[in-house]
Amino acid sequence: MREQYRTMELHPADLAPDPIAQFARWFKETAADPAIHEPNAMVVSTATPDGRPSSRTVLLKHYDEAGFVFFTNYGSRKGTELAANPHVALLFPWHPLARQVIVTGRAARTGREETAAYFRTRPHGSQLGAWASDQSRVIGSRAELLARYADLAARYPDGQEVPVPPEWGGFRVVPDTVEFWQGHENRLHDRLRYARAEDGSWYVERLCP
Repeated sequence: MREQYRTMELHPADLAPDPIAQFARWFKETAADPAIHEPNAMVVSTATPDGRPSSRTVLLKHYDEAGFVFFTNYGSRKGTELAANPHVALLFPWHPLARQVIVTGRAARTGREETAAYFRTRPHGSQLGAWASDQSRVIGSRAELLARYADLAARYPDGQEVPVPPEWGGFRVVPDTVEFWQGHENRLHDRLRYARAEDGSWYVERLCP
């Protein structure tokens, strides 16, 4: 189970001046590729203060110069781990293009206004689901979960505004490093990583594959 990647070389001179602009370039190309389902899917890795890691797939909902934003239940495993240890890693696995983007940084909660604005864009059923699920907590059966949802659907029928759950909101990951990985033959991959200088500017370094 091995594949030889045959792609164009990635040179530092080809990169945008900052990692967000470069991410935007690659994301646009990725979103245009029909072979990639949900290009905004990313693996979010967190850890407890004593170093026990956990990972899960989450959808990126926004990115800009301030960082990468996703939403979750703050009482979930990732939510509680980030509250205790804000260091986080994001991985975008764009395998059909033989590309990956790896972000490391610190996560901080978004403001309630930003959270509410995004919550209003979610489908009605997803809004109800955010209330029905005590994410990461043990539940007796799927029937219990569906019963919670049915109660909420009766309380907030389609077309009626659903309030934002108090324990639900966003995290913004402010990057310290952003690595752009391009696969090549013989495992001689390109790995170009943006890192922050002490003055806040970005510089690019090449890593061995």
